[in-house]
Amino acid sequence: MSLAIVHSRAQVGVDAPSVTVEAHLANGLPSMALVGLPETAVKESKDRVRSAILNAGFDFPPRRITLNLAPADLPKDGGRFDLAIALGVLAASGQVPAAGLEQLECLGELALSGAVRPVQGVLPAALAARAAGRTLVVPRANAEEASLASGLSVLAVEHLLQIAAHLSGQTPLLPYQASGLLREVQPYPDLAEVQGQLAAKRALLIAASGGHNLLFTGPPGTGKTLLASRLPGLLPALDEQEALEVAAIQSVASHAPLERWPQRPFRQPHHSASGPALVGGGSRPQPGEITLAHQGVLFLDELPEFDRKVLEVLREPLESGFIVIARARDKVRFPARFQLVAAMNPCPCGYLGDPAGRCRCTPEQIQRYRSKLSGPLLDRIDLHLTVARESTALGAPTTPGQSSASAAAEVAAARQRQMARQGCANAFLDLPGLRQHCVLQVQDQHWLEQACERLNLSLRAAHRLLKVARTLADLEQAADIARSHLAEALQYRPSQGG
Repeated sequence: MSLAIVHSRAQVGVDAPSVTVEAHLANGLPSMALVGLPETAVKESKDRVRSAILNAGFDFPPRRITLNLAPADLPKDGGRFDLAIALGVLAASGQVPAAGLEQLECLGELALSGAVRPVQGVLPAALAARAAGRTLVVPRANAEEASLASGLSVLAVEHLLQIAAHLSGQTPLLPYQASGLLREVQPYPDLAEVQGQLAAKRALLIAASGGHNLLFTGPPGTGKTLLASRLPGLLPALDEQEALEVAAIQSVASHAPLERWPQRPFRQPHHSASGPALVGGGSRPQPGEITLAHQGVLFLDELPEFDRKVLEVLREPLESGFIVIARARDKVRFPARFQLVAAMNPCPCGYLGDPAGRCRCTPEQIQRYRSKLSGPLLDRIDLHLTVARESTALGAPTTPGQSSASAAAEVAAARQRQMARQGCANAFLDLPGLRQHCVLQVQDQHWLEQACERLNLSLRAAHRLLKVARTLADLEQAADIARSHLAEALQYRPSQGG
């Protein structure tokens, strides 16, 4: 047989579109042509495949070989197609049977010796192969990751000879059995370890219950970072679909093993991060920090120290839950449904309002510092809280605070009420949902309108205030929003321009 077809998968963002590797042998001068919009790393696979076939003990056919990666208009990059190309050449030349290739999808980079090396982005390919009903052949180093797609048959190979022997029926490969190492849960830091800060802990509980964004403002050393790191431990556990989304993003972003796979991510980029580092980008678009924080928490410490242009790009994903990276040749959409937690000092030196009078900042310096944050960005943060200094008496007795487990139980109960009522967290309610589930009494409606007028709140801020009030009602298991819920929600919303 002079024509063989092998199935594989490309990587485009967090998707894995199907690629068909067609190998055709014809008479003529010995040559190998690779077509189908391959990039440099794919073009170089011709030399890797040739050496791998020879070093594995097979004959490299001295004929005119044409390799087509279809569809032709889809860019292909990386060494992930090496194994499929080698099997196509071997099947087309009759050295391995082609009958079993139809039900296989192959991924893997070949060493010159024929060894199969790991590749990036295996999990999205595994999910796509499961949907297609095929068995996935991957390097052994990627097998544990691929096995996260439950119900998928995975064949783990270390050398080209192993898959060739499997296709020939000499030594059939058994489906890979997952070890479960990627499913080990690591505990998050406990909320009870934070001394004092009852108001800040209350704000964390509200933020976790409704999926709200949160901004801590306070002098250095008051525990803003400590508090933010406790938020992931309060959030409800991911379901399988959400966990696979998070793992797929990690899979395409790095060769490193998946971290905290069943748990929500916590990302903390440095304030020197560039726009592409935060939102993603590059000539070959890669996910940024906001996508790596998908279904988890993005913590921005020293918020005004970030470049203003970098912060402004957060506005769209905070509303939509995704980011679109557009390039000349293609457009890639990355998920970015994250919960923003930010922290900042009240002034450049950090000690504005300190009882000891340590602040020496002028009003102009303070205004310039705070003006680094735009109104539209601050408008999208639901909860604003000032974190005050606590007692520094190390030997003073302290009453143990609420633990993360206890707070997480309250959060889970509130989230269950929200999912049963509207199918999403309160922070993600759209306008029709807001009108349906955040109904106020007539007198409370007038009271809220007057309060918003006095505080110069925008319509967006008023809507977010209503969502916070709805969350407060859910925490108290109340069917309707009361005046007390509105009053507490107003405490977390600063005046705008007035």
